[in-house]
Amino acid sequence: MFWRGVLGYLPVNITQGVVGLLTIVLFTRVLTPEQYGVYALAFSALSLTQTILLTWTEAAMARFHARQEADGRLPDHFATIYRLWFALVLAVPVVAVLVLKFAPLAAPLKIAVAASLAAVVVKSLTKLSQERRRAAGEVSSAALLDIVQTVGGFALGLVLALVGLGGAAPILGMGAISLLCLVFVLPTDLRRAQGGRYDAAMAKAYAAYGLPVALSLILALVLSTTDRFLLAAFLGEKAVGVYHAGYSLGSRTLDVVFIWLGMAGGPAMVAALERGGHPALKDAAHEQASFMVLLTLPAAVGLALVSRPLAQVMIGPQLSAGAGGVVPWIALTGWLSGVTTYYLLQAFTLGRKTPMLIVCMAIPASANVALNLLLIPRFGLDGALWSTAASYAIGAIGAGVLGRRVCPLPVPWSSLLKAGVACALMGAVVLAVPAFGGVVELLIKAALGALVYGLAVLAVDAGGLRGRLNEILQRRLRAT
Repeated sequence: MFWRGVLGYLPVNITQGVVGLLTIVLFTRVLTPEQYGVYALAFSALSLTQTILLTWTEAAMARFHARQEADGRLPDHFATIYRLWFALVLAVPVVAVLVLKFAPLAAPLKIAVAASLAAVVVKSLTKLSQERRRAAGEVSSAALLDIVQTVGGFALGLVLALVGLGGAAPILGMGAISLLCLVFVLPTDLRRAQGGRYDAAMAKAYAAYGLPVALSLILALVLSTTDRFLLAAFLGEKAVGVYHAGYSLGSRTLDVVFIWLGMAGGPAMVAALERGGHPALKDAAHEQASFMVLLTLPAAVGLALVSRPLAQVMIGPQLSAGAGGVVPWIALTGWLSGVTTYYLLQAFTLGRKTPMLIVCMAIPASANVALNLLLIPRFGLDGALWSTAASYAIGAIGAGVLGRRVCPLPVPWSSLLKAGVACALMGAVVLAVPAFGGVVELLIKAALGALVYGLAVLAVDAGGLRGRLNEILQRRLRAT
């Protein structure tokens, strides 16, 4: 199931990667630094609202689908989930009124926040549909839904930005396309609840599982967004724009890979545990972790190595100089965050001990707030970068230690060591190339780094890579 998902979701993640980079390239040029900062703050508000109110129903949809399908209770499952969701979404207009009436926000930011609160409703309902498809193994339809939202939201947001809607434009674009998707997917999904009934016991079980997941994600958002709000308070919206541009360039590139692996890996580990118990889970987890390390560690190191020319090429000239210094720190942060979220924290969802997620995220979130308050006033943007990296490192260590007490997941030490050696060789070669700037430097360093890393991991046979490639080759030869 894991490798079917990896292949099936590959087009989604290629699309997300391309669109994510185009978002940085074009929006940092179409929007002013202040408008880009407004967009960053509004997007953070959207994510925080969705996580506080609605994400736990999305988590329950994904985690309990296989169990309720085996018990023949899918109509009750859908009826319960949708009733919970519709009850919770009534809070969004209340939040909107309170924020827009009482929050001391400038007019452009108020408009963007209003757009984000409207987009929350349709994005979350579309997310429920997507989680249902993922849990059911409907890879193609889940992938298509994601691609339409990603491409359509970006294209419409760009048009709206070009006609002068400022920082609210990207939010309005993604919300409008999600609404359009619902026209096609919602009637079919609601019909799946026909014949089902709301089950209070089922709802209680979903809340016991999902609410801690949501609370942990809220803390994760505190960890990932506090720096923006504090930078805005201490240094202004332009500093937020510089920080968000570099942060997006560094984290988005890695997020695409981690989300891709998570789309395939999460359901595969749940299925392995439900069908084969802990021995099957251990085998599946080790395979996934090895592949994750071999793919993401060189991506993070490579980002750090080409941060300056990458920023020059990808980010508008008003933001690129400052953003280039942000990327290496965010490459480290993004790797720690991805490994923690898409592997280490899975121990608590698999073991159904989701309250422990709150503990795991409270530690780095608290550290992040404290460090940002301490370091941003004194060191500015650098203080935010140091705080973020240190906080995610603390979070990874905490998740690894606590997770072993709930549902031990194997650590692929051999793959980690061999990938580290290959990355060191890659770094030595890339750093020897002169820094002459621009797209030529970027292409030379990227190609050279990829070649050196690929040869190195093959030479040390990291993760049994030579054997896997030989197996694929043998299959191709037999097929012909």
